[in-house]
Amino acid sequence: MGSEHPASGVAREHGGVVLVGTPIGNLGDLPPRAVAALGSADIVYCEDTRRTRTLLAHAGITGARLRSLHQHNEDGSVARIVDEVSSGLQVAVVSDAGMPGISDPGRRVVAGVRAAGLTVSVVPGPSAVVAALVVSGMATDRFCFEGFLPRSGAARRARVEGLADEQRTAVLFEAPGRVAATVADLAAACGPGRRVAVVRELTKLHEEVWDGTLGQAVDWVGGAPLRGEVVLVLEGATGTPRADPGDAVVEAALSRRLEAGERTRGAVDAVAAELGVPRRRVYQLAVGPGMRPSDRRL
Repeated sequence: MGSEHPASGVAREHGGVVLVGTPIGNLGDLPPRAVAALGSADIVYCEDTRRTRTLLAHAGITGARLRSLHQHNEDGSVARIVDEVSSGLQVAVVSDAGMPGISDPGRRVVAGVRAAGLTVSVVPGPSAVVAALVVSGMATDRFCFEGFLPRSGAARRARVEGLADEQRTAVLFEAPGRVAATVADLAAACGPGRRVAVVRELTKLHEEVWDGTLGQAVDWVGGAPLRGEVVLVLEGATGTPRADPGDAVVEAALSRRLEAGERTRGAVDAVAAELGVPRRRVYQLAVGPGMRPSDRRL
């Protein structure tokens, strides 16, 4: 026997998961197919039940069964969702804004449901990635999405350094309180002349698009704290990646700066930016046996 949804009166022999894109800010952007999918779902999995109830109320949907799905419980929810879909239920998955699975929960659910041989479909909706890209005025023929950068450490440095030679336009998400640090790191790695757009509060009342160079962005972001959702759009590198200068050249550049009285940390940062090489490599050379101990000023 198939399940019957009370709103539609249509018997279903098989359940499925439908990923539903939701507005990134303006609730007026909710498309009709999304309203239909959410209204006919047996269960709606969402990050924040309060935000989703507001969205459903705007769409005129009442009585929906909501269950929480976030980064801390997604792995444990997969088996449950597979069982629900196997029993013939229609499960909708939404994030707080945009498309579930893009820097939001949903990817593991999709993988688990598909691995079980069950149906996954999608109702596309607004995208902060594409919206920020097209409004930035940067090249759109080739671009990459970097999501959120790691907060600190070697993983963050590696990602930032990789963007220095990335020739495609890069789109990044960032929390408002970390934009200043990220812009400063990008300026050090890519050079202060690289263009960037800081896109804030897309589709909302206080939407703002600022564009300029990374050097200018450091001053602009430092002038006042940012609020709301932020997307960074970084211009791609021009020309071909710089050739590796070799350890001897790096050590010579380090020696000149250290002999001039610069501290090791500042010299490492400057040489890495000047020669376009990873900071970790420069630091390892700075503290390695090839440098005279008298040169090092930590």
